[in-house]
Amino acid sequence: MLREFAPFFRPAPPGADLVHVEVGGRMVAVRLKRDGRARRLTLRVPVAAEPPVLTVPSRVARGTVEAFLSAHREWLAGHLEQRPEPTPFRDGVTIPLRGDAHRIVHRPAMRGAVVRRDVEAGEAILAVSGEAAHLQRRLRDWLIGEARGDLKAAVGRHAAALGARPKALKVRDTVSRWGSCSAEGVLSFSWRLVFAPPTILDYLAAHEVAHLVLMDHSAAYWRVVAELYPEHRAARAWLKREGARLHAIGADAPAE
Repeated sequence: MLREFAPFFRPAPPGADLVHVEVGGRMVAVRLKRDGRARRLTLRVPVAAEPPVLTVPSRVARGTVEAFLSAHREWLAGHLEQRPEPTPFRDGVTIPLRGDAHRIVHRPAMRGAVVRRDVEAGEAILAVSGEAAHLQRRLRDWLIGEARGDLKAAVGRHAAALGARPKALKVRDTVSRWGSCSAEGVLSFSWRLVFAPPTILDYLAAHEVAHLVLMDHSAAYWRVVAELYPEHRAARAWLKREGARLHAIGADAPAE
């Protein structure tokens, strides 16, 4: 079975969790995820720059995995082509901050971890100090702090409008959802909302605060959302259209 698929399939070294598949003339890494609860093989392409993931039931043979990947090469190629190119945090790279373009500038001797300047040489910049090896971590930490501050203000405003009070507010690097509200009233959000225009973050805050009143997505729930943020349909459409691009910001190119 391995010989049959040898032209496009290269197994990983012993103990590794990656296999390499030829897709569109190049070798693409696919991460194998063994799951004893899975009943079928499932191939997923993350919205960020991570490798595609193939979930495999525990007792599935290697030949079955190879045949599955062979049958889904065109599907994989199409989804990889649609995925935005990663935009890493590096000197000279331009990223959005609250919807506006900012160029990253590495200034090793500068005081302070990150300094935002509205206009310098005709453009907004994010100056990052310290060693180049620490630039990505420093900028990411700063952006998470900015997101937390924006979300705290937006949540506080919408919660006051409803007379509600969340138990806690958490900022995470979520992929499957932009925000959530637990049964205990803990609100969680993706820090990557800081890249989007402020109206999008404001909508997500309203969306999750409304769950403090109604934990479903009924017509009554959406009326509460509309009271807090009347343009919620436009914001949802923006996230559906641009959300994958936000996940690609700050990501390195996937392994191949």
